[in-house]
Amino acid sequence: MNSIELRSDIEKGLLKSHIDTSAQSKYEYQSRLLINDKDQKTKVLTNIINELRVCNEFFFSVAFVTNSGVATIINTLKELEDKGIKGRILASQYQNFTEPRALERLLKFKNIQLRIITEGNFHAKGYIFRHSIKNMDNVYTLIVGSSNLTDKALSTNKEWNLKVSSLSDGALLKETLDEFNKLYDDAVPVTNEWITEYDKIYNEKRYFDEDEADEIGLSVFNKTINLYKISPNNMQVEALIALDNLRKEGKNKALIISATGTGKTYLSAFDVKKFSAKKLLFVVHRENIARAAKESFEKVFRNEKTMGLFTGNSRDRNSDFIFSTIQSISKPEYLAKFNKNEFDYIIIDEVHRSGAESYKRVIEYFNPKFMLGMSATPERTDGYDIFKAFDYNIAYEIRLQGALEERMLAPFHYYGVTDIYVNGNLIDDEADFNNLVSDERVERIIEHSKFYGCDRGRIKGLIFCSRQEEAKELSNKLNLSGYKTRALTGLSSEEEREESILLLESDDNFDYLDYVITVDIFNEGVDIPKINQIIMLRPTQSAIIFVQQLGRGLRKAPNKEFLTVIDFIGNYKNNYLIPIALYGDNSFNKDNIRHLISNGSDMISGVSTVNFDEISRKKIYEAIDNARVNTQAQLLKDYELLKYKIGHIPMMKDFTKYGMRDPYIYVDKHGSLYSFISKYDNTYKEAMSSLEERQHCFLAKEVCNSKRIDELVILKKLLAQEYSNIEEIITDTKIKYGIVSNKKNIMSAINFINGKFHKVNNSNKWVSKDLIRYNDSGFNRTDYFSELLEKDTFKTFTEDSISYAINTYINSFKESKYNQGFILYNKYSRKDVCRILNWNSDDSSTVYGYRIKFNTCPIFVTYSKSNDISSSINYEDYFIDNNTFHWMTRNKVKQDSSEVMQIKQYKQTGLRICLFIKKSDAESSDFYYMGDVIPYEYNDMEIENDKGKLLPIVNINFKMVNQVEDHIYKYLTT
Repeated sequence: MNSIELRSDIEKGLLKSHIDTSAQSKYEYQSRLLINDKDQKTKVLTNIINELRVCNEFFFSVAFVTNSGVATIINTLKELEDKGIKGRILASQYQNFTEPRALERLLKFKNIQLRIITEGNFHAKGYIFRHSIKNMDNVYTLIVGSSNLTDKALSTNKEWNLKVSSLSDGALLKETLDEFNKLYDDAVPVTNEWITEYDKIYNEKRYFDEDEADEIGLSVFNKTINLYKISPNNMQVEALIALDNLRKEGKNKALIISATGTGKTYLSAFDVKKFSAKKLLFVVHRENIARAAKESFEKVFRNEKTMGLFTGNSRDRNSDFIFSTIQSISKPEYLAKFNKNEFDYIIIDEVHRSGAESYKRVIEYFNPKFMLGMSATPERTDGYDIFKAFDYNIAYEIRLQGALEERMLAPFHYYGVTDIYVNGNLIDDEADFNNLVSDERVERIIEHSKFYGCDRGRIKGLIFCSRQEEAKELSNKLNLSGYKTRALTGLSSEEEREESILLLESDDNFDYLDYVITVDIFNEGVDIPKINQIIMLRPTQSAIIFVQQLGRGLRKAPNKEFLTVIDFIGNYKNNYLIPIALYGDNSFNKDNIRHLISNGSDMISGVSTVNFDEISRKKIYEAIDNARVNTQAQLLKDYELLKYKIGHIPMMKDFTKYGMRDPYIYVDKHGSLYSFISKYDNTYKEAMSSLEERQHCFLAKEVCNSKRIDELVILKKLLAQEYSNIEEIITDTKIKYGIVSNKKNIMSAINFINGKFHKVNNSNKWVSKDLIRYNDSGFNRTDYFSELLEKDTFKTFTEDSISYAINTYINSFKESKYNQGFILYNKYSRKDVCRILNWNSDDSSTVYGYRIKFNTCPIFVTYSKSNDISSSINYEDYFIDNNTFHWMTRNKVKQDSSEVMQIKQYKQTGLRICLFIKKSDAESSDFYYMGDVIPYEYNDMEIENDKGKLLPIVNINFKMVNQVEDHIYKYLTT
């Protein structure tokens, strides 16, 4: 590219953005509106970070800068410092919003010049990036709008920011830079001395209203809260409905599974109010928790009910609502003072403890109208089956991602950093003890702890490590370095643990702890709201334990803005579990996991961020590639866990309902979930005949793979009635699912259900008998299909497969992304594509890169080719930008070849060209549907084969009908 071409690209970008939407231009030079949209998984933050990573200089002009805002970009700023990329940041003292801690952190960067405007009503928000291209003019990106350098403004608030590209001679750019330089020259250089003086007035002279507090991301605890407007959030509303439905079914007990800090107590208060309970008993294991629960109920009920404590220090038996410790209420002499029917509603908090004799005594003594058990980990009991004790009535589960989205938890900023190298090798699972506690590692821990810091005040941290000896030695070495730490192990007494927690949360300037260092005793059952930093120094053994340890710091607390998480990543085989835990993706699909890592903070709820340095990111990708994520042992373990949880043989719908592993994995590996169960669960006695099982496996694996809705609507209809017709199916598909079908699709679907689509060698393993008989008036079940449906086991599992497939399809369906059978960015195999394009048979084995058939042309591209690929097929297929794709035909093809001529004549013939891409051969055999494409430029070229012979080939540039969304574009191209 030369300067003339660059100028042309920018002009084309302006033409498309401001004059003619149909014009062709490179995506990166188009003007765009940048917003935060959780549904589209887009954040202003991502655009800022992407620009920073490739710029040669940057300029920020922002009214408000908060510590939480700096935390979102601090990793990227460190990368720029290491590369020597300079920047200037201009902030404002307007209304004393900007936080001293934020300025302190920015001032530590050697590559950043920091100034602040101390007078006037400076309220600008602009980000400027200079991109220097060799031997060419500088290109600038301007992002100007409403987003300050705060976490909420960059991730969740409704903000409008305009992104514009310009050459250095552009009038708008000159005007913007002139204004920036003028303000910058007049501003005050920020020094440590200035920050010290500013800090004195910061807490005294801040002026804000509630909207402005939201804008800069101030903690909700700093704002006035109207206690009379407490009402359930969206998740709590769903849980309340579920509890009410259970009672309508005649159930008198239920479980709520919810992590610490996710509003279980308020949820229970709302349900008690809905239940109209006259007398309530709330049982906890500590008096301070009883007091906190009582306070929460008082806020919900105000003065409607009397409330009291039944604890070691109080013996209130007469109040309407009694909050008791288990130690008090379980004593036989106290239990006897209560009537067995005294309470119509009983709540057992931390119900996983109820296997203890004291809890059993209380539960067995009383006869409430309804009993609610609440726990984060009910399955983690010592032999006592909590699920069975509550009749397997799981009303609701509140999971991490949902809780973050509802802002029930404190947001977190996660930093994956590289652990130490020993003799040139990154520390791994077999690390020697001496390396785990080496001076080098301790120095690295201290360095990163200081760099990433915490939200405000002093660090109050937990450190999780691998071994008890490691915890003790790290504590010794950190104490020698001036820190106050304590190692706790399974041998530590309850008194020592309680004292450590008090010291960790203490605000005393002399009597406190900086860190508690442990292995796993704080995984659950402990509440330390003031934790503001967690350091992980161990391999991730399971996603559940990772989330439990992360959860220790996610409870909200007054003046707590966010949790800092520093994860030291070595060459650990289970590194692939980190994204599974962070993003809550239990599908165990490697493509999904890679996608999550690639798109980072975009894929996580709210203002939380996920950041990796380059080496740690590489190690996670390697772990994903090498992981065995769906072994027989893993499938069996998840199956047994779910069975234990629900008290019966799990169906596919149960896996989905309880957020377990994608049940289609069982189908993919065994033909059907039934086949897995009949082989591995000795307690299951129902059986299909060999013929029934083969037919069911065909339906479960081939038809119900959630790739097309038409077959599923037809089967669901024919399970309910013997006869239907095309018009009825079209109507059902539209009314029930919002999808427009047609006769061609339905006839293709019937052909597929009857096994006619499959090649003979493939259909031999299935049953080749027709299930549907079609004539001009409609279609009906064959006698064979009707006979199968008389078999209860066959019908039950087939209905389950159909229901799962419909729900999975609908959950991925969005009308705006649907295009004639395909859903943008969903994955499809070559066989799926042949089927959805209504080809009459499976030609996937002969499609290879592309094929034209029935006036359709699917193109399949592996974006990153393997190194050992033959030169003659090492095609240069790549995105020019989000709107344009460059593609090569197969070799030995010229522009006058038949297939190229058919592509050229697409307008006259209506040829449909669909583009499917997978990132590399390390992924599965499925491809992302990128949308339909329109060819607009053709060039004859030559490609050299392995013997040096030149072969003709045609380069074709395609216009994407749908501009490729940033998250998938970034994943495929980086």
